[in-house]
This record gives sequence, structure tokens and C-alpha cells, in this order.
Amino acid sequence: MRAFRSALFLSLATLLTIPFGILVTLAIALPMTVRYRIIAVWRRGFMGLCRHVLGIRYRVLGRENIPAEPSVVMAKHQSAWETVGLQEIFPPLVFVLKRELLRMPFFGWGLAAMKMISIDRAAGKDALKQVFEQGQERLAAGYWVVIFPEGTRVAPGETARFKPGGAHLAVRSGVKVVPVAHDAGEVWGKGALRISPGLITVSIGPAIDPAGKTSTAINHLAAAWIDAEMRRLSPHRYPAPADAVAG
Repeated sequence: MRAFRSALFLSLATLLTIPFGILVTLAIALPMTVRYRIIAVWRRGFMGLCRHVLGIRYRVLGRENIPAEPSVVMAKHQSAWETVGLQEIFPPLVFVLKRELLRMPFFGWGLAAMKMISIDRAAGKDALKQVFEQGQERLAAGYWVVIFPEGTRVAPGETARFKPGGAHLAVRSGVKVVPVAHDAGEVWGKGALRISPGLITVSIGPAIDPAGKTSTAINHLAAAWIDAEMRRLSPHRYPAPADAVAG
């Protein structure tokens, strides 16, 4: 049943994406606000398929922590769900993503039209420069920037070192960092046919003000909050530290 639901969802999501990918590409000469309205319709359709075909619902904790001004969101990355779900939770935003995604027919075209921050991950320091330059421009234009600091999807129960790009961007731009934890990987497993019904919890932490802080300190604060919140959301995935057990 899970495989059938997943296959049906992927088929319907593809049929939904094709016309919207073409439409938003044709709207490239129109203002970004128009393109965002087009994508908002696609997003509602996608999330509707998640609810009615996959049986996936979600709840949000900590909405009151969302600042009034554009900020950098540093979020856990476990599945494809959060790449759409976060768009429904936060104000208009752009993602930092790998440039190869822009080559995907229809979906990639839509990403390009929405001025996502695309980087060449093999470019090293040049990739960071791309994040800074494009990120500052998007923030100044009033858009939020979402970055997955671990750099790739990380399975539930696992962690990876936080890369410095998001924290550096926040310091350079003088904007806050909003840490986000979630357990989407519990229902949206790795693999096209491994999506199960369930409730996703998205938890938004207190915003981190960059004033008087280094990017290293911000990265540490965001990583510590996300790690602690992931242990609270999915205690079965994260064993208690040895010193806690001993105590």
C-alpha cells in the first residue's frame, strides 16, 4: 500500500509540476511577486497531494519565534518534504541549492525562475562567495534565505558538521538566524516509494541575533539548538549521551 500511494503521489505531482514549470518560466519577465503567486498555487496543490494521497499532515511549534524581518533559516534536511513545506510556513523565501537541480526539466526551470541561490558545491570558496553575493541581494529585496547547513540530506538519528555559509551570510547581512528542526524523515524515507502516512512536526527555535557574535558562535548556537530539539522530537533515534546515562 505504501508503494502504491507513493507511486500515485509521484505521478500526480509530476503532472502538477509540468504546467506550472512552464507557466512560471514564461512569466520570467514579470515581477517576482507574480511568479511567487503562481508557485503558491503549485505549492498548495503539492501539499494537498501530501495530505490526501500520502496521508501526511504537519504541525508547527514556535511560530512566535519567526521574526518580522527577512532572516536566514538554518534547517534540518531529511527529505524532499521540507523543500516545499517550509515555503508554506515562512514568508516568501529562496533556497540555497546545488546548481545541477536547475537542469531538471520543468521543476528546475521553475527553480531558476524563482531566483533560487544556486551554487557549484565543488567550487569551494567561490561557492561561499556565491552564497554571500546572491544571499545579500535576496535579503535586501525582502526575501528570506533557507540553507541546509549540513549540506545534504541526513537520515533521522544521524548528524553532520554544519557548514559556515548560513552563519557567514547572517553576519555579513546583519540579519537573524532562525534554527529549524523537524522529523519529516520519519515518514518520507530515502527512496521514491518509501513515503508513509503520518504527522510531521516542524519546530522553530528562538531567532539568533548576530550582533556581537562571530559566525562560528552562531553556527554553534544553531547546531546545538537543532541537535537538542531533534533529540526531543525523535528520542528513539538519538541515544542519550554516555554521561547522561551514567548520571
